[in-house]
Amino acid sequence: MARTRTTVSKLIHGIEPYKPAKGEEYLNSNQQAHFRQILEAWRDELLAGSSKTVSSMQDETINHPDPTDRASQETEISLELRSRDRERKLLKKINESLDLLETDDYGYCEKCGIDIGLKRLEARPTATLCIDCKTLEEIRERNQA
Repeated sequence: MARTRTTVSKLIHGIEPYKPAKGEEYLNSNQQAHFRQILEAWRDELLAGSSKTVSSMQDETINHPDPTDRASQETEISLELRSRDRERKLLKKINESLDLLETDDYGYCEKCGIDIGLKRLEARPTATLCIDCKTLEEIRERNQA
């Protein structure tokens, strides 16, 4: 019995990875639409999660008489708020990336101007630096710490 090989593509926020045609121009209208779709889906996921947090925090706010229970609840709320703050910052980056798409500046390194690359953008749709500039930036940050 022969086994067939199946390729499982990893969805990016529910969207199939882009498969460029041979000789296709970098960040053409199809690719721009693809990344816009990814960024908008990601943004929608984050916004849906934040509205759930607000309603669940309102529902779960209970005044526990036991100090341990109260401390546990405060810790959970603190962690949730920290997560939401990170997501708020991520939403800002997503919106900035969507703005860059509108001005045709998306997908190009903000330091050296070269193509960031489709695979890197699919891995990190909000990337603003090519892999070389990002690596140099991380090395500098490590040396300053």
